[in-house]
Amino acid sequence: MRALITGITGQDGSYLAELLLSRGYEVYGMVRRSSTETFDRIQHIRDKIHFVQADLLDQLSIVHVIEEARPEEIYNLAAQSFVPTSWSQPMLTGEFDALGVTKMLEAIRLVDKKIKFYQASSSEMFGKVREVPQVETTPFYPRSPYGVAKVYGHWITVNYRESYGIHASSGILFNHESPRRGLDFVTRKITDGVARIKLGLADKLTLGNLDAKRDWGFAGDYVRAMWLMTQQKEAGDYVIATGVSHSVREFVQEAFACVDLDWQKHVTTDPRYMRPAEVDFLVGDASKARKVLGWQPEIDFKGLVRMMVEADLKRLKE
Repeated sequence: MRALITGITGQDGSYLAELLLSRGYEVYGMVRRSSTETFDRIQHIRDKIHFVQADLLDQLSIVHVIEEARPEEIYNLAAQSFVPTSWSQPMLTGEFDALGVTKMLEAIRLVDKKIKFYQASSSEMFGKVREVPQVETTPFYPRSPYGVAKVYGHWITVNYRESYGIHASSGILFNHESPRRGLDFVTRKITDGVARIKLGLADKLTLGNLDAKRDWGFAGDYVRAMWLMTQQKEAGDYVIATGVSHSVREFVQEAFACVDLDWQKHVTTDPRYMRPAEVDFLVGDASKARKVLGWQPEIDFKGLVRMMVEADLKRLKE
C-alpha cells in the first residue's frame, strides 16, 4: 500500500507516518519548498519516507505529485491550523484550509477517482455550539476564520463524495495534543511553561481565557481513527473525541500538580490572549466511531498532561 500525507512534518502527520510505516505502507510526504527545514518531528523516520514537493496553493503541483506517487490513500493534514493566526491572516487561512482541500479533491478526480481521501475537519466548526455533546449531525456555527474555512473544507469533501463517488471521509477531530504539539498552542505553552518554572528557567506563565472548555485527547490515538476511516467499505464523517471536557484551568492545575507546584503562584492572565469571538465549550460524542470503526482512545486526560510535562522537562534538561 502507498499513502500520501500532506502536512507530514506536523504533529498529526508524524504520528500517522509512524502508524502507516508500522503497517508496511510505502509513505510519501508532501512538503513545500522552504529555505529552512522543519523535519524535527519525523527525523527518526526520515529515511523511510519519500518526500515530494508541492503546495496546496498550486493545483498543478498537486496533480504531478499524485501522478508520481500513485497512492491508494491520501491524508490531507496540511493546513493553517492555528486559530489566532486565522484572525491576522484570514485570506491565507481560507486559501489553505478551504480552497486547498478543493484542489486536492480536484487532483484526485482528474488523476484517479479510486484513491481514498481523508480530510482533517475540526471541532472548531461547531464553534458556538448548538447542542451538547456534539455529534456528526450537530449544526456548525464557526467562531473564527479558521473554523469557517474548515467548514468549507468539510462540505466540499462531502460534495465530491456524493457527486463523483470518491471515497472521501472527514474526521471531525476534537482537540488532540502530544509532546509534538507546537509551542504556540495553549496546551504545549502550559506544559513548556510548567517545565521551565520547575527547572528555575522562568517564574510566570501568562495565559488567556482559563474558563474555555475543550475535549482533549492524544494525537497518537486520533491518527489511528484516520486510518480506520480509509479502511471502511463506505466513506463517511466521524466525530473523534474522548467525550470528556476540561477547562484550560483544569489543564493548568493538572500540569502544575505533575511537578508539585501551586499553579496560582505562577499563572497570570492577559486580555491580549483572548479571542475576538471565543469558543467556550466543546465536547464530542464519538459513538459512531466506536460502533463503526471500533475506535476508542487509550490515553486519558491525566495521562496526556503528564506525558507532555515529562517530555518538556526532559527536553529542557537536555
